Amino acid sequence: MKYCGQSNCSADVQGQYEYIIAMGISTGGPKLLSQIIKSLDEELSATYIIVQHMPVGFTKNLAERLNLLTKLTVKEAEEGEQLKRGVVYIAPGGHQLKIINALKPQIQLTDELPYKGHKPSVNVMLLSLSEIKNCTKKMVAIIMTGMGCDGLEGVTELKKKYACKVIAQDQPSSTVFGMPKAIINAGLADYIVSGESISQKIKEIVGDRHGR
Repeated sequence: MKYCGQSNCSADVQGQYEYIIAMGISTGGPKLLSQIIKSLDEELSATYIIVQHMPVGFTKNLAERLNLLTKLTVKEAEEGEQLKRGVVYIAPGGHQLKIINALKPQIQLTDELPYKGHKPSVNVMLLSLSEIKNCTKKMVAIIMTGMGCDGLEGVTELKKKYACKVIAQDQPSSTVFGMPKAIINAGLADYIVSGESISQKIKEIVGDRHGR
């Protein structure tokens, strides 16, 4: 199994990054995301994609609120945007978000039907990452509080294609333990941590140039 990209310490020029941090979250998400976003290290060589189960109109307000909590840029994702270092992209409600283009990963928004009841869907986002060939980035998938098992299929496929690190939120800190429980029960979680520890775990992974 290969790792998605090799460490490149010279890549930290404006806009470039080493890691794609892909997050999936549902019930209890806005409160937890506020905690995570405000404690993320803005110096990390990473870009962030968040799929929060929300209807049309709510994700833009969520992005605007989160943007006030951090030096990072938090925004609702737009069609065709190239992923950039230090930017947090929130999947817009009522759309499916995919990542395409291995050399310069970018956002694709579609009007596809809900995938297993979700639009946006964590699975759709993660499956798109798994389908990118010859990408030059490392990947971290984070599955947090939420009902059901959205994200399980996507994490499974991503693990088959790349040596991506997977973080699952623990039960005590989850509002609803469905989504992370599915990841843990499938043996896919590299780390099981509390919600308040997720930002620190991201820093430990991304800050380790040797990928341990």
